[in-house]
Amino acid sequence: MGQDQYQSAGHRGAAIPVYWLPLNKRGNSNSRERIALLKRFIDQFGRDPIKGILADREFIGDQWLGWLLEQKIPFTIRIRNNGYTTNAQGERIRVDQLFYTLNPGEERIIRDARKLGRHRVHISGLRLSDGEMLIVVSDHFEPQAIQIYGLRWEIETLFGCLKGRGFKLEETRVVGYLRIKKLLVLPVIAFCWCHKIGEWKHTCILPIKIKTHNRRAQSLFRYGLDAIRSEILNLFTTSKKLLLIMISILR
Repeated sequence: MGQDQYQSAGHRGAAIPVYWLPLNKRGNSNSRERIALLKRFIDQFGRDPIKGILADREFIGDQWLGWLLEQKIPFTIRIRNNGYTTNAQGERIRVDQLFYTLNPGEERIIRDARKLGRHRVHISGLRLSDGEMLIVVSDHFEPQAIQIYGLRWEIETLFGCLKGRGFKLEETRVVGYLRIKKLLVLPVIAFCWCHKIGEWKHTCILPIKIKTHNRRAQSLFRYGLDAIRSEILNLFTTSKKLLLIMISILR
């Protein structure tokens, strides 16, 4: 399968897909494609529900950042470490030089806006445990920029559910652009159903066990998927009451 561009909303540790666009090409989306996808959301829901745009290093570019700034849409986006900005004296330097003194686990937030490409943004950095630098840019000064960017992991949770740990979407033999676009509808609906069932069962039936590291033994998605699968596989040997309740929750 080719690359897909997703637009999603965070919900209880996972990203819920709202709009998506399979890309009929190699590589990542460009600024025009991202702007078009975000405009679809704004046309439908307006700007007010947008608390902020989170994106990884592939989703950068002057046109993209400029449009977000112009539209006053908040964002926290990771950038590549070899980009160029300015230091406190206005001199052009590599962006990672702003954070070269950091030890693993330490972070720094630059209070004043710095030039990145054609635009001025706020830059924050964190030295990861393996020594790599995680650098993000924001539209405004945000002391919690690194922590906010961490919420982006919810989209990786979604990918895991749609692919290897759930529906094995990558194993499909479908290759046509339009067919892939239509195919995504069913897994997205199924994902939402599984997640809602997991939430309902965790809240109303039997809470998921919490392990010693204070994390759930399984995700809400997996909890719901296992519950639905169990009811369907035992359809002829158990009461259909629970399955009917699960179906009603999807509505």
